[in-house]
Amino acid sequence: MDKKLSVILLSYYSKEKLIVATEKIVQILGQHHIPFELLIMDDGSQDESYRIACELEEQYPQVRAYQLSRNYTSHYSIFAGLSLCEGACAAPLADDEQQPYESLVDMYRLWENGNQVIIPFRNGRDDPFFSRMMSLTFYTVMNKLSDIKFPKHGVDTFFIDREVIDILNQKIHPIRTTTITEILRLGFTPVFYPYFRPLGSNQKSRWTFKKKVLLAKDFFFSSSMFPIALITRLGMFFSLFSVLIIVFYAFGRLFGSDTDFWSLKKVPGWTSTVIIISFFSGLILFSLGIIAEYIYRIYEEVKGRPGYIIKIKNKKRNA
Repeated sequence: MDKKLSVILLSYYSKEKLIVATEKIVQILGQHHIPFELLIMDDGSQDESYRIACELEEQYPQVRAYQLSRNYTSHYSIFAGLSLCEGACAAPLADDEQQPYESLVDMYRLWENGNQVIIPFRNGRDDPFFSRMMSLTFYTVMNKLSDIKFPKHGVDTFFIDREVIDILNQKIHPIRTTTITEILRLGFTPVFYPYFRPLGSNQKSRWTFKKKVLLAKDFFFSSSMFPIALITRLGMFFSLFSVLIIVFYAFGRLFGSDTDFWSLKKVPGWTSTVIIISFFSGLILFSLGIIAEYIYRIYEEVKGRPGYIIKIKNKKRNA
């Protein structure tokens, strides 16, 4: 029975870390007699990262190096790695040691016991206060509004069985979505595996604020129908509210006297009109903005463009 583990090592401007990361992974998995392949996925780096990855491929028989045509961000790089891996199970891993490499062994043992989806998550976050609060707030909101449940401090990676890999490769179009969202939506009774961040792993994150915002939008709109449901409910509520306002002012116009506070005979009427028009105009624009986010994702999907492109390795050609 094939029990090979496919490790997808995410690389982006990693020339100073690739060698160390590869050596540690090869050593740890070798010590525990775990058959594996190591796919180094370079996410369009413009430094020497891919060249170093190719050198590691020549040095280690388990290593294969690939490069995407540009920077697609890590989730698309993971999708690309899953499309190439040959193992009976797979796990992506960053090269910054934010997640201990030893966790691969623990998750592999959980997989051997029959678990098809293992989700590793950090017990806590030692990021800056603002970053921690934003992350905690985001995942709290996601757990309230979406049909997917995330760990309190969020999750970045996973360990999945070949059955799940094949479903992702064959059934999921990697456009405006994330691997974690799609895996958790599939079910398979995921097992959550907590880990502690290794001491001294102070690598600066390459996730800029802009990338985090884009990722948060993809997370939210690909896993939650709450905004659409909210628009429907608001529409029903304010439709009823509008009917009540019409009845109220119509009654006041027909039967009110100059001394009644709600009578339209003593006021010009433009104030209430402007307030109502402004309010509902804002509501309509807000609703259209939410709907536009979903339509944009439909538009990206129907274009049928690939979520990523893997470059063909340069080969020497005879003159």
